[in-house]
Amino acid sequence: MDAALAADRTGLSAAEAKRRLAADGPNALPQTARRTALRIVSEVLREPMLALLIGGGVIYLVLGDVEEAILLLVFACMSVVITVVQEARTERVLDALRDLTSPRALVVRDGARQRIAGSEVVRGDLLVLAEGDRVPADARLVEAQDLQTDESLLTGESVPVRKVPSVQMQAAPKRPGGDDLPFVYSGTLVVRGVGLAEVLATGQRSEIGRIGRSLGELETAAPHLQTQTRDLVRIFALAGAAVSLLVVVLYGTLRGGWLDAVLAGIAVGMSMLPEEFPVVLAVFMAMGAWRISQVRVLTRRASAIETLGSATVLCTDKTGTLTENRMAIAELRLADGTVATLAAASAALDEPFQHLVRVGARASTPKPFDPMEKAIFDIAEDPRLVAPLGDAAAEPAPLKSYALRPACLAMTNVWPSAGAAAPYVAAAKGAPEAIAALCHLDAAARAHLEKLVEEMAAAGLRVLGVAQAAIADAAFPETQDGFTFVFLGLLGLSDPLRASVPAAVKECRAAGIRVVMITGDYPATALAIAREAGLDGDGLLAGDALADLSDADLAGRVATATVFARVMPEQKLRIVRALQANGDVVAMTGDGVNDAPSLKAANIGVAMGKRGTDVAREASSIVLLDDDFGSIVATVKLGRRIYDNLRKAMSFILAVHVPIAGLALLPLLFGLPILLGPVHIAFLEMVIDPVCSLVFEAETAEDDLMRRPPRDPAEPLFSRAMVVWSVLQGAFAFGLVAAIFVFAFKRGMPADEVRALAFFSLVTAIVALILVNRSASASLLQAIKRPNRALAIVLLFVGLMLGATLAVPALRGLFRFGPLHIDDLLLTVGAGVFVLVVLEIAKPLLRRAMAPVSRA
Repeated sequence: MDAALAADRTGLSAAEAKRRLAADGPNALPQTARRTALRIVSEVLREPMLALLIGGGVIYLVLGDVEEAILLLVFACMSVVITVVQEARTERVLDALRDLTSPRALVVRDGARQRIAGSEVVRGDLLVLAEGDRVPADARLVEAQDLQTDESLLTGESVPVRKVPSVQMQAAPKRPGGDDLPFVYSGTLVVRGVGLAEVLATGQRSEIGRIGRSLGELETAAPHLQTQTRDLVRIFALAGAAVSLLVVVLYGTLRGGWLDAVLAGIAVGMSMLPEEFPVVLAVFMAMGAWRISQVRVLTRRASAIETLGSATVLCTDKTGTLTENRMAIAELRLADGTVATLAAASAALDEPFQHLVRVGARASTPKPFDPMEKAIFDIAEDPRLVAPLGDAAAEPAPLKSYALRPACLAMTNVWPSAGAAAPYVAAAKGAPEAIAALCHLDAAARAHLEKLVEEMAAAGLRVLGVAQAAIADAAFPETQDGFTFVFLGLLGLSDPLRASVPAAVKECRAAGIRVVMITGDYPATALAIAREAGLDGDGLLAGDALADLSDADLAGRVATATVFARVMPEQKLRIVRALQANGDVVAMTGDGVNDAPSLKAANIGVAMGKRGTDVAREASSIVLLDDDFGSIVATVKLGRRIYDNLRKAMSFILAVHVPIAGLALLPLLFGLPILLGPVHIAFLEMVIDPVCSLVFEAETAEDDLMRRPPRDPAEPLFSRAMVVWSVLQGAFAFGLVAAIFVFAFKRGMPADEVRALAFFSLVTAIVALILVNRSASASLLQAIKRPNRALAIVLLFVGLMLGATLAVPALRGLFRFGPLHIDDLLLTVGAGVFVLVVLEIAKPLLRRAMAPVSRA
């Protein structure tokens, strides 16, 4: 840092700084209050579905059915615990991801430099900026020496921009982006030079704060699946209550025992009470978030999982999302136009190209911070491509340096020469037109150079020219114009595409998901990256053209455009809303502050965990912990799998309610002994159903999962085709078990043995329904090939529980079971096998018959 910089400036006094801090508040963005465990619990308890679950348990407790009440409340508590643990874990991971919210700042106060907390910076402070500093507030430069900043956080453009001191003391601040402006912005990074800046805005009044404030104006939509499930629970609850009341009245009227009538009504109500639905939904969402975390993706809100399978458009930022957010040399060109492509280089470069790279490195800062200079050194110091520079490379610093300035966009370093031709050599690099001027190229040479530059720019490359001059003595000129430079060639730099992106884009296309790139970078660069990523670059829309479109016109353009370039943050938000207006379900990925409003407005906001900012992460519903764009495709696949398996579980639960409710009603309608009491139904619904649902949660993805089009977000959880298939399954199982029940009773078998026989047959039929519903398309044999440890555990658990109800006298008495013989047990197993075989045969036939209903 130049000690003379700001030597004659005293800055604010400590008293004035304290007064302004009290008046304006700390230099920090307001943060969302951390969701404590108590707050998460209160949010979960306010859910109507859970309230119904707990309320049902309390009602049974008041009525004296302690066993059923305990079982119901235990599962309610389990769903609360699962949700709270998952949400609390998410908050802890976010705390670990969060960077220091307020970096340290070097300011001038009372005529002396002081290192203070960034939150204490106030309006009017003089900031001392140097290479590597994070700018703590929006400020106007009053002094600067070769200052450049990285504003990709705000603009999405990865190339640093030049800064110049303000010539007007009252200059109005402008938006970020573009060279030769006198303003620096909070959160940006100084990559070159030094400067002194007067703070203009802090906290929420800064450019980064303005974007943060806009987040509070956005409303997020209620989860569609949660709404559907709540409505479904309400319908089942009302239907169950009505049927239960009817059973009490009919039983009491026809049979005369009102106490037995109440117990029968409770049993029927329990058979129809949909307590499984909220439990299963909570388990699937929590387990789904855990499974997604295994691919290094953090689910901030479990409800986002349901939307993943509906995504039709994936809007992605370029810098740091599709690309690696670092510069790399992609191409070298000599003065005669000869080209060397670095992506294909595996052996040493030809000597002319090595010399070009060496001179480019010598024209850079010896220990660079600038990303383009780092890229040059990455090649220059790679012994596979470029031989070592020799003794001159050991010099700690150039003998003289000429900094880049607005009048000459090039920089030059003078070094001792290892050759005998001259004792010194000057190495220069910079804008091609500036290098051409230093080399005094004639018109023909300039035209040739311009053609080379245009070809490289069309490929999305940032182009630097390189030149060299031999110096005979140590009387170096005052400016770099005094050297006799020879033009050597051009360096083409790019922000490399992430290796996983092309395959991820291809898989998105196969899944019916359109990938759209939205960037603040230039059109040529955006198109080059789009082509490399496999995107259709024909539909490009630039930010200035977008600004002139009405919302209706924009909605028409976004239907075909795949690349948006030179886009400002508020325009990203317009694009997302235009897509949503067209009926698209939008997933938006990004890492910068400029992405935050669109992340929150999107149906699915996906932030980057490593490079992402706090504002972006807080606005998102999903965070990619490894910043790998390919992870978003894995997440979409998991989201589809989770929803697919959730529908299988719900279909199974609906199917299994039919025989349970039917067997509870059958004795009442035909004057037979009561078959199922509250304890039997509690056993079936609160043990077998949720545990069996875990089998579906653990199911692997169907083979065609990522070849299906996105699911319609308005598609009901229970389609008509699914309801018909579920009811048919349940009706067939009910008919078979009812036939066994009636036949055994008519044969004179004791009531306790009939109850045990029918109950065991029902359980084996339920196991058959599990196997049938494991796959909606694959056959049983194909489904068996897919491993599922949970299925084996469930089958073992069910077998042990059934065995215990016969072998343990206390349980046998509680269930009122009589002994079963070998032939009885074989009959129950045969019933399950028969259900399985018939439904497996019927599945493809019904699927074809139900296709028109499904489309309806």
